[in-house]
Amino acid sequence: MNAVLKQRSGRTLPATVTHLEMAVPPRTYPTIPSGRQLALLRCHDMPLHFYRYLYDRVGRDWHWTAALNLSDAALVERLQSTQTDIHVLHMEGCPAGFFELRLLPRDECRLVHFGLMAHAVGTGLGRWFLGSAIRTAWSHGPRLVSVETCTLDHPAALGLYQKMGFSPVWRREETVTVLSPEARAAVLLR
Repeated sequence: MNAVLKQRSGRTLPATVTHLEMAVPPRTYPTIPSGRQLALLRCHDMPLHFYRYLYDRVGRDWHWTAALNLSDAALVERLQSTQTDIHVLHMEGCPAGFFELRLLPRDECRLVHFGLMAHAVGTGLGRWFLGSAIRTAWSHGPRLVSVETCTLDHPAALGLYQKMGFSPVWRREETVTVLSPEARAAVLLR
């Protein structure tokens, strides 16, 4: 892993992170879009290469790097944890996005990762898919559901979270180190 970290581009990007919370479940959820073959499947015993593929394909344009920098052992521990719940969206039989929930102390369920792959963005699935993630989060019986987004995410992300019932709680400034294409490829090929 150290070799991968040394291959980073070194370029950093500023980002404003917004933490949002939802204290009560929505009264209604968006209905599943018609006209498409869709399946939302909960993952069990997800192979590392498949998780990294999903994470990269969903997060590449938005500079997601944290999970790519985890060691195999750390990622296996996270994926096998009873505190982690991952669901993959399939559209027309192919992966189209995923969401990852993590059960945190004090009865909080965090929507850790949520997104669609490039070929599914703009197809009208976003609201329904986010609604499915929120419904799944509440099914764990938390006191609150939380999510974080940043200014490097899809431009509509913050607004969509708010439309779906999340309220901003705090913001912080941070920087994201961009992975070079070589570093990204090295992680994905292991």
